Amino acid sequence: MTSSNPSSFKRVLKAVAGAFIGVQSEQQRQHDFNASTPWPYIIAGLVMAVLFVLAVMLTVFLVLR
Repeated sequence: MTSSNPSSFKRVLKAVAGAFIGVQSEQQRQHDFNASTPWPYIIAGLVMAVLFVLAVMLTVFLVLR
């Protein structure tokens, strides 16, 4: 995992969103796996998962209300 420049916030969000819904190019995936640290991707993934669960809970709450 060596890379000369850290991943930008926008690139990390794009990568995590693409992986989250299952559409990601091979070039993007290779860049993600060659990142110097996985922590930005892990944190972004956890945040997106929590937001997804909250959105589902809100939708269910509004439908059943």
